Amino acid sequence: MTKPIIDKEELRLAILGVTPGNGHPYSWSAMFNGYDREKMTRECPYPAIPTYLNKQPEATLTIPGAKVTHICCTGEGEFTAEHVAACTNIPNVVLNPEEVIGQVDAVIIATDIGSEHVERCRPFVEAGVPIFVDKPMVDNQADLAVFDQWIDQGSAILSSSSMRYSKEYLPYRMSTHNLGELKLVTMSMTKYWETYGIHAIEAIYPILGPGFLTCRNVGDKNRNFVHFTHRCGADVLIYLRKDMGAGTGLLTLQGSDGFDTLKSKDSFYSFKTQLEHFVQYLRTGERPFPYQETRELMRMIIAGIRSREDGGAEVEV
Repeated sequence: MTKPIIDKEELRLAILGVTPGNGHPYSWSAMFNGYDREKMTRECPYPAIPTYLNKQPEATLTIPGAKVTHICCTGEGEFTAEHVAACTNIPNVVLNPEEVIGQVDAVIIATDIGSEHVERCRPFVEAGVPIFVDKPMVDNQADLAVFDQWIDQGSAILSSSSMRYSKEYLPYRMSTHNLGELKLVTMSMTKYWETYGIHAIEAIYPILGPGFLTCRNVGDKNRNFVHFTHRCGADVLIYLRKDMGAGTGLLTLQGSDGFDTLKSKDSFYSFKTQLEHFVQYLRTGERPFPYQETRELMRMIIAGIRSREDGGAEVEV
């Protein structure tokens, strides 16, 4: 039987880090603390964030029982910690991430560069502070080995893509029997394999389950075209293009008896559900999904990079 990691009525959280093009400190903080609607709408450097936040009823906007009390934005990006704090009601801004140790119950590493995450997480692992790590957790085998060791030693670390929780895909996480045997799964995504490839594969993973076998990436840095094989016999094709925002999250499932096309549309729901699962993990000690899934997903990201660097050679996951 598991037991709570943090047994407190209200959790204190820290949001840490900034990377180019990633506005999670704004949106995630608002989902705990609420936000200054006028200031966010007028000044947030990512207009999509206030657009979806402003659609939400005040009664269901925030996650109960947890607040972001500290923020630190080390790294390069389009905003400052002071601005996020002013927009999302965060009372404490610190200059160094380690300053939050002893002041908060858990930290959220809100950055999407996998190669940075070992060093961003290390002080908190050593201090025994639970961590949520934005996707992807890593982008290389050496760093994955470090996280494997930390997990084996009992560190409370959770990482996921928000697309794991996209409500549009949920029916096919429950069952694909109406489609017959899955033959082909395709998904399109914007930006880069290293940062957004995880969105595509983690959306697909709960549908097919574990058992990805091989990977071939015949693209380049700006246009990744990735083919995975799965033990169920289905082929998985993922296309990422730097300038293809309109196609983000377009998923097709083709089986022996039917097909369906799905589109992820509700970013607020996906992000909030993702964060709710982290809070639930802290309160119960029960992972929302096994760490073995995260390990396989990271191996898929790494395989996509290796294959591309090897000129499109097929590599084992």
